[in-house]
Amino acid sequence: MLDNSSCGWRQLAKAVSEQPRLSCSENELTACSLQVLSATGSPGRTLLARLADRSCSLEFLLHCLRKMDHHDAVQCLTTTVAELIQITVQPQSQEAKMGSKVVLTCRATGPPGLSYQWFRGSEEVSTETGSTPELVLCPLAPVHQGHYICRVNHGDNCIFTQWVEVRSVYSAGCSSTLFPGSVSGLRFTLQPQSQAASEGDTLFLECDAEANPPAQYEWYHNMLPMKEQKTRSLKIPCVTTADRGQYKCKVFNLYHEAWTDTATVTIGPSSITDASWVEVDRGLDSKEVHRLTNRPGIHPLQQMANPPPPVKNFHATDKVALLIGNMNYLYHTQLCAPMADVHELTNFLRQMDFKVVSLLDLNWQEMHSAVTEFLLLLDKGVYGLLYFAGHGYENYGNSFMVPIDAPASYTSEHCLCVQQILTRMQEKETGLNVFLLDMCRKRNPNDVIIVQPELIKVTANIVFGYATCVDAEAYEVKKKDVSNGIFISFLKRRVCEDEKVTVMLDRVAEDMGRCEITRGRQALELRSNLSERRSLTDKIQPSECSTSHSARNLQWAVAHVLPQTLYLQFDCGVKVQLGFAAEFSNIMVIYTRILEKPKEIVSCCAQLTDFPEDVDIDLKKSNQETLVEAGSLLLIKENLPSPEVPSLYTRIRGLQRLRTELTFTTCLHYTYSNMDEEVQERKPVTVGKPLVSKLNLHEPRPLRTCSASSSFSLDSFNVPECSSLTEAFASVDSVSNTWPYCVQTGRESSTTDPPASSRSANIPEETDCPELCDAPQPLVASKSLSLSQVNDTNYKFSDMYNFHSH
Repeated sequence: MLDNSSCGWRQLAKAVSEQPRLSCSENELTACSLQVLSATGSPGRTLLARLADRSCSLEFLLHCLRKMDHHDAVQCLTTTVAELIQITVQPQSQEAKMGSKVVLTCRATGPPGLSYQWFRGSEEVSTETGSTPELVLCPLAPVHQGHYICRVNHGDNCIFTQWVEVRSVYSAGCSSTLFPGSVSGLRFTLQPQSQAASEGDTLFLECDAEANPPAQYEWYHNMLPMKEQKTRSLKIPCVTTADRGQYKCKVFNLYHEAWTDTATVTIGPSSITDASWVEVDRGLDSKEVHRLTNRPGIHPLQQMANPPPPVKNFHATDKVALLIGNMNYLYHTQLCAPMADVHELTNFLRQMDFKVVSLLDLNWQEMHSAVTEFLLLLDKGVYGLLYFAGHGYENYGNSFMVPIDAPASYTSEHCLCVQQILTRMQEKETGLNVFLLDMCRKRNPNDVIIVQPELIKVTANIVFGYATCVDAEAYEVKKKDVSNGIFISFLKRRVCEDEKVTVMLDRVAEDMGRCEITRGRQALELRSNLSERRSLTDKIQPSECSTSHSARNLQWAVAHVLPQTLYLQFDCGVKVQLGFAAEFSNIMVIYTRILEKPKEIVSCCAQLTDFPEDVDIDLKKSNQETLVEAGSLLLIKENLPSPEVPSLYTRIRGLQRLRTELTFTTCLHYTYSNMDEEVQERKPVTVGKPLVSKLNLHEPRPLRTCSASSSFSLDSFNVPECSSLTEAFASVDSVSNTWPYCVQTGRESSTTDPPASSRSANIPEETDCPELCDAPQPLVASKSLSLSQVNDTNYKFSDMYNFHSH
């Protein structure tokens, strides 16, 4: 990484020399360079070893690498540090009487120099113990009530504990038996239970206790301490007979110690032997030998006669969707329908409480980064849905999505393999994996490579809905304004039905089959191994760890923060409003309005100009009087605040490519009643990084899968190693502007000032509060093709120019 001439070890040696003790002599630099003569030698490693011998701190090394703009090395080091920091003792929610003493404790392991900072809500606790591992609230007062969280820092890297709540208890003259003053008792609220498991199962034991100061936990197996098990939950994946025996947990604090009841765990052979099986041996002579294994004591006919178990109501721990529509290809046919298809499906999914990220026109790097961010939103039991509309192909059973920058003769190297994404989703132990692929499945003659993704696990929760059959094309209806693809035209009739996903898609396939214009040309194909009645309408029931759900909410919200409404006061007395509306996660509309003007000014308008080159703006369609003229066919003027006020609209595309804050100039043109010449005033405006631009999708992600052992842990707010959310999290500077995906209101939103901290990039949001965890508001209404517009009489395949295959 440092063994190069442009940005390598010599530049690092020069950078660290600003500290004289780290400066290297010419002889030392020569010795480093001679390492290239050795087969295993590395000048960069040799220099780093010398710096380590001279006690070069990690913070100073990161400072020098940033100074060199060596992004890969900085990312590697910060990822390593983030992985090293681990919370070992989590604070616990507590109730205590007014005037008593409450201690919140956090313990962490990691590199030397860890620092702690406690927050109450979004405000730093500035007391003496506010920056120590133990926050002492004494005497407890009403102002101390609320939600607390602790941030553990090492330089720019940090992780957060779980949120806890401190509440006061009022009693009329009687003392509490649990919290008598500062020396509290210790009471078990949950004991570990004896259980039987089979080899290969996951063993899960837990206990819980109420105490003040909060309890700490140590698990014991056959009276021997389990050094790595120091939380209230004990989890052992893939148990063997060596894990059988007696388990107990020691629970203690500064004043008390207690042991749980003994839980006896028996480990038997694999539970697969307890099932009923019909084995079929197929020999060379094709003879079948049947062996029936029955449940003991039950006749086979009785087993068959037993009625099926009642239908189980399934739920998701969360629901997340990534929708990508590629239209404006650089070297291929332009498409029309993906814009309307993505927008409509977004609205339907949001009605079913999905967290949706909708993106248009992504290149290869942006698609890879978007998928990586999508994977970070997944967790155990989460429903994940991926929709893609654009050019695509299928080779040897693998489906490939084509980015807008794919060359004319593209291969799998230039595209994204859907099956590889599936294997990464399975690592998250998702509850349901749905892929809706609105693209062609013709074979690509330019691609002779057989891609072999990782082995797909048998999880019985996978659904593939293909818009067309193998070796066939998918079509869209080309219209003047808003177009839908054939697939979405039929899917939107059924997608919100409370039916098993496969049943719903089967009905869509039947609808398409009855349509004259699609018969024989495009037919939905369904592939699934879904064994449970899981539906897209299933309710969300967060797992026990609410912090996990809250962290996903924050992570998703980062990509949907609109700038606050701005009010500009010009010297001439004119007051201009700047409003913002989201059309997609990477497309925003800015509208300008004249709110006040002096009487002597007869005409004026506010136009936007001087946008950065990173974003895509059609100058011919900027500052238009209607949304349609501005290129926004989906937003409806009546859904914007105060639609009766005349406005000028400018549509900004490609926000995912924005590398710095969005800056532009508001140019006010006005004319006085006694003058013929037009006067201009200009004001520069900076609105930060809106919507998905905070995620820096243009930046490469590490070339590794986000496995279940990734450093990103939603349970502890760890910073993901393959995400830009650290920077994005910093920009969520208020609770009030975090959630809405829809347009900002006409009035200025009230904001909560961020905690005054030297590390403002690590500001937590209090997400356990019910008022902050409400479902986000739906998108503003969109135009769409009515259901009657896709009947048999409207289109004929003889008019093939009306259709464009993906």
